[in-house]
Amino acid sequence: MSEANEKTRSLWHDTWDILKRRKIFWISLVLLVLFLVMAAFPTLFTHKDPEFAELARSMEPPSKDAWFGFDLQGRDVYARTIYGARTSIIVGTLATLGTVLLGGVAGVIAAYRGRWIDSLLSRVGEMFLGVPYVLGAIIILGTVAPVQSNPTKTMIMGVVIIVLAVLGWPVLMRIARSAVIQAKHQDYVQAARALGAGPFRIIFKHLLPNSLAPILVYSTITIGSYIGAEATLSLLGIGLRSPVISWGIAIADHTRYIRTGAHAMLFPAAFLSLCVLTFVMLGEAVRDALDPKLR
Repeated sequence: MSEANEKTRSLWHDTWDILKRRKIFWISLVLLVLFLVMAAFPTLFTHKDPEFAELARSMEPPSKDAWFGFDLQGRDVYARTIYGARTSIIVGTLATLGTVLLGGVAGVIAAYRGRWIDSLLSRVGEMFLGVPYVLGAIIILGTVAPVQSNPTKTMIMGVVIIVLAVLGWPVLMRIARSAVIQAKHQDYVQAARALGAGPFRIIFKHLLPNSLAPILVYSTITIGSYIGAEATLSLLGIGLRSPVISWGIAIADHTRYIRTGAHAMLFPAAFLSLCVLTFVMLGEAVRDALDPKLR
């Protein structure tokens, strides 16, 4: 077994040993599993139709028949909160995946090739960073949304996911670029190059495995950030919208009725906050375990 593989195995082995001793890791992991099960199998938590509405029960408070009460249109808030987990987590996860692909590829190419390619990609990334996140989302979504005619749920979610990824990739590019630059000057990379290894083998066999730690930490935290960003955009009226069910939409639809029916907004907001906190705690636990200065 090569020295590079031994170092990689040792790193993740030591990381797992540290994580096993962290309460914050186990708490966030349990919550994460709960939210994932909720998103994948909502019928395990409720058998009610989240779209079924009884206007006669509009804004009724929580009761034994409806634990979280009813919303403005007489729909069960608990059922919509459970089903909203799927949309919010899918948007956050896919947007993060898009960010990792765009930013990771750009960062690796910039760091490995260097020179004018590095300068070009870095300047493009700085242009995107110069655009305020919310303002950029408002401009893009405000331009695209009116063009859509009878959009499906997939179309509505897809546009938001793409916008989040397009606006968020430069930060990931900087992280990947920095990690790859540090790794490519190591002895095992120089040895692989001297033995005739090609660019693809060097990148996928040596550079990426030794640059994954900071990317993994950032990605974990970013999922929670994107879930919160989706709720923010929905609150502004430019993110997700009906017929999609999400926590952000539930909050946005009832902000004007907080005095007469706070339950319709507070329960989805509580689930949203707890989900975001779960990913942040998990990311921080992984970061502390991977950072040698904190061991």
